[in-house]
Amino acid sequence: MSNSRRDFLKTAGIAAGSAAAFHASIGRALAIPAKRTTGTIRDVRHIVILMQENRSFDHYFGTMKGVRGFGDRHPIPLAEGKNVWFQSNGARDLPPFHLDTARTNALKVPGTPHSFSDAQAAWNQGKFGLWPKFKTDYSMGYYKREDIPFQFALAEAFTICDAYHCSITTGTDPNRIVFWSGSNFDPDVAATGTNCRDDKSEPNNLRCWIKGALPEPGYTYAGNALEWATIPEVLEAAGVDWRIYQDPNDNWTGAMHGGLAFKGFRDAKPGSPIYERGMTHHSLEKLAEDAKNGTLPAVSWVLPPKQWSEHPSASTPIEGAEFTASVLDALTANPDTWAGTVFFQTFDENDGLFDHFPPAAPPSYNADGTLAGKATLALPGHYFDDHEDKYLSRDDSISGTTRPFGLGPRVPMYVVSPWSKGGWVSSEVFDHTSVGQFLEQRFGVTIPAISPWHRSVCGDLTSCFDFAKGADAAFPALPDVSGSTTVLGAHLQRPKALPPRAPQDLFQEKGIRRSRALPYALHVDARIDSADKIVALDFINQGSAGAVFHVYDKLNLDRIPRRYTVEAGKAIDDRWSVGPDGGFDLWVLGPNGFHRAFRGTLAEAVRAPAMTARYDRKRGGLAFTFVNTGGDAQEAKIFRDAYVATTAKSVTVESRGKAVETWPAPKEHDWYDVTVALPGMEVRLAGRIERGTHGISDPLTSA
Repeated sequence: MSNSRRDFLKTAGIAAGSAAAFHASIGRALAIPAKRTTGTIRDVRHIVILMQENRSFDHYFGTMKGVRGFGDRHPIPLAEGKNVWFQSNGARDLPPFHLDTARTNALKVPGTPHSFSDAQAAWNQGKFGLWPKFKTDYSMGYYKREDIPFQFALAEAFTICDAYHCSITTGTDPNRIVFWSGSNFDPDVAATGTNCRDDKSEPNNLRCWIKGALPEPGYTYAGNALEWATIPEVLEAAGVDWRIYQDPNDNWTGAMHGGLAFKGFRDAKPGSPIYERGMTHHSLEKLAEDAKNGTLPAVSWVLPPKQWSEHPSASTPIEGAEFTASVLDALTANPDTWAGTVFFQTFDENDGLFDHFPPAAPPSYNADGTLAGKATLALPGHYFDDHEDKYLSRDDSISGTTRPFGLGPRVPMYVVSPWSKGGWVSSEVFDHTSVGQFLEQRFGVTIPAISPWHRSVCGDLTSCFDFAKGADAAFPALPDVSGSTTVLGAHLQRPKALPPRAPQDLFQEKGIRRSRALPYALHVDARIDSADKIVALDFINQGSAGAVFHVYDKLNLDRIPRRYTVEAGKAIDDRWSVGPDGGFDLWVLGPNGFHRAFRGTLAEAVRAPAMTARYDRKRGGLAFTFVNTGGDAQEAKIFRDAYVATTAKSVTVESRGKAVETWPAPKEHDWYDVTVALPGMEVRLAGRIERGTHGISDPLTSA
C-alpha cells in the first residue's frame, strides 16, 4: 500500500485490514435512526457527495432484481426485427455478456472509448445500435451479484436510482463540469438562444487537467477558463459551509475536480475561502475527524485518487468498494452526525459501457436542419455547435454538426442516508444537475447555470427520501472489502476476460423492489387523417414533472427517432406521413416503463372510433373513451393484459355515439399492459399508474 493511499484512506483508528471494526461502523450506519426535528428536508444537516468514474447502470445493475435492466419488456426496436440487445460491432451482433470474475480477471477489464465523437456515434441520435462498433466489444460486458457483492448490498440496503443519467453524451470533464456548476455550456450564451461552441463549453476532456502541484509550483491549466459560477461559489455566497476532501496532488491530475475548469477556482489565492476549502489538502482521515467531532460542513465533496476511482483499466469495482466503504466508515464515526447526513454516490459517465435505456434529450437535428421532434419550451442554446466539424466521427453522418449535449446514458446513483433505507428503487429521471437541485431545496439557494430544460425533465432527488417517517433498522451486513489490493493481486493471475464468440442469453434476477412514488401522469393518443394521409399523436402530461417521449417509427428505423419534451401540465402533437401502402407502426417510450404502440393501416383505421385512455387514479385502472363520428356502429376490443387475468371486453360504439369502459389494474401494484383492437388499428398501452403512493417495481421484469 502506498503512503499516499494510506494517508488518504486511513480513518480514525481503523486500518485497511481491520474487518471487525470496519463492519461495526457500517452496521451502525444501518441501525442509526434519522434525527427528526421537522420531518422535512430541513432535518438534513450534512450532504456528502462522491463521484466515481466510468460505469454504466446496465454494466453494474442490469441483472439486479426490481430495476429497469436486462428484463426490460419494451426495448428500443432496431432494424431487421431486432432490438437494442443486439448491438453490432460492424461484423456481427454482440448482446451483453457476463464478465465472469470467478474464472477470469474480469474485475480489471480494459477501458473503452469515451470521447464526444465515439459517444455521439454509439448513441446514434437515439437509434442505439452501434455500441461495440464505436466502443469495442468490451462495451457490452456486465457484472452479476456474485461479482460485485458490495455494490449490490449497498443498493439493497438503501436506495438505487435506475433512471439517473450522466448529463452529457461524452466523457469525464464535461460531465464533471455539469456536476460542479449545473451546466456544461455558458448559461449566458444559452440564454441568448445561441448554441455553444468549444470556447464556451467542454465537448471533450481538457480544462480539468492540470500540470504542477500545490502549493508549489502551483497548477498550470489547459484551455480558457469557464466563467459562470460553480456550486461551491454559490454556497459560499449564501454562507453555506462547504469543503472538498481531497489530496490536491493525487486527484488524477485534476480530472476529479470539475471546479478547476472555472475562473473562480483558477484565480483563487491562498487565504481565500475557495482556495482554503476547495484546493487544499483535506484527507479522508480529516473527514472522519470532522464527522466524529461534529464539525462536518453542511456540504462536502470527496475526491478519490486514481487507484480508488473505479475507472476501468485504472481501478476496479473492488477497489472502488473499499474506498466507498472507507467514506461510509468515516461518516458513521459519530452516530449523531450520521443521523443528519445524506450521502450521494454516483459516476461521472459510462465510459464506453453499454446502457440500453434511451436518455431523455432535446430533439436531434435531421440532416436537412429540421428538428426530429418538438418541445413545449424553447430549445435554442441547448445544443453544441461543432461548426468546424472537429469532434465528430467521420462515420457519424446521421445528422449535422449541431448536437444535443445530453442527457447521456444511465449511471448508478446510490442514495445512502437514514431517510433512504430499505432497498428502494427510484425511477424518476435524474442527472448530475439533480444533486445541485437537491442543494437548492435544502439551503434555499439558486444555481443559475441549471437550464430550464434540465429543471423540467430532471428531478431534485427529494423523491428518494421519506423525511416524515422512520425507516427500517434491520438490513443485511455489507460484504467485507478491506484489503482489496491483496485480493486483486491474486485475481489478476486468472485468465484474461474476453468477449464471447457466441451470444449469451440475457439474465436478470426475478423479484421486485419497493418503488418510490413518481411524478408522472403521461398519455399519448392517436388521430387518423385520411385526407392528408397522416397519423397524428398527441402527447399529454398531466403530472407534476416534465417528461421526454421517444418515438420510433418501426417502418422507417433508418430515420432519427423523434423526441418530445412536454412540461408538466402541457401537451404537444406531431404528425407522421404514411407510405404508399398506408401502413404505420409507431413505438413510444417514456419514463418508468411507459409505453404506447400504434400499428395499423390508414385506409381501415379511418373507420375506427377515436380512443383516449386516462388513469383512474382513485380506483386504479384505465378509463377508455371511444367516440364514433361515422355513420356505422363500430366495435373495440380490450384484451391481452399481461398483469390481469381478465376476460376480454368488447365495446360497441354506436353511430355518432360515445362509449366509456374501464379496465382494472392490480391494486397491489398498479402496473398494466393491455392491448386494444380497433378497426384497422391495434394499440398497446403499458406502464404504471401513479396515485401519489409508493409501490413496487415491475413484477414482470426478468430476462
